[in-house]
Amino acid sequence: MTDLEKTQIQIGYIPLLDCVAILWPKQRGFFDEVSLDITLVKEASWASLRDRLAFGFLDVAHCLSAMLPAAASGEDQLGIPLQTALVLSHNRAFISLSQKLCFELDISSQDTVQQSAEKIVSAIQQQKPVQLAHVFKQSIHHYCLREWLALADCKLAQNIKLAILPPPYMVEALANHVIDGFCVGEPWNTQAELFGISQLVASSQDIIPKVADKVLAVTSEWAAQHPNTHLALINAIQKAQQELKDLEDYAEVWQMLIDFNIIQFQCSDSIHVQKFHSIQNIIRHFVDESSQPDIEDFKWLIQQMLKWDNQISLNDALIEKISQNCILSFS
Repeated sequence: MTDLEKTQIQIGYIPLLDCVAILWPKQRGFFDEVSLDITLVKEASWASLRDRLAFGFLDVAHCLSAMLPAAASGEDQLGIPLQTALVLSHNRAFISLSQKLCFELDISSQDTVQQSAEKIVSAIQQQKPVQLAHVFKQSIHHYCLREWLALADCKLAQNIKLAILPPPYMVEALANHVIDGFCVGEPWNTQAELFGISQLVASSQDIIPKVADKVLAVTSEWAAQHPNTHLALINAIQKAQQELKDLEDYAEVWQMLIDFNIIQFQCSDSIHVQKFHSIQNIIRHFVDESSQPDIEDFKWLIQQMLKWDNQISLNDALIEKISQNCILSFS
């Protein structure tokens, strides 16, 4: 076996459904099989995770894809290059609004994304206070929320002030009327819905292209110093990704998600049955075809960064270069 440069690895994650491909290989002993001693570190927010990865407190992290081009362009104010060789999920975000707001604006589950956007935008234009939130400035969730609003009014989508909250705080913020809606990954949409607080009104898949959402990220410096360790780590996670696709009985996966406090609601093959199977289906399809990063995803992310932040400007050649630099290849 190739010598590993480092065997004790700290992996940071945010409690979301798509960190499952990091938790599962630990549970199943796949990391042990490649001689890696993994410590899983739950982070409080995307900002803290990004900073702790950039400054070397974490070796590897479950990261928002848009963080990588933001780091490469200096848009994140740190400018420490991050790279990925593995996609953990493609866009599986959802927009949820408070049930109270949905009732007031007559937003139903039958509405198209265009119709729900028009109803929200119309209310905002009539001076109704509506506070929407996403998870981080550089994220598909931020871009998805603005693109959804832009279906009804591009100018409003550009100018509206959006709140930023860590994913696990979204449900509580909605329950306490701090916000009126959010764009976040699962399981937080389902939790808010089952608690009777929210209504799911749109899927990111109906608003933006199929791009990488979360990736396994490292700093460029760490990648250069630990190529064998990095490859062993990726092989273990890819084994887990494949098993999660093929698995028929999700009982152990479900219990693991409960143990890690990611699933915090009653849901099974006899209670909230549709949600139970829906969440399993999402896990199976986080990565459908390939977990290899695609340069076109990063080009799209950069175009979105430029579209919604007027303070920066990049030409096509620079966009291409930054996108390439986000991806690490072992071939």
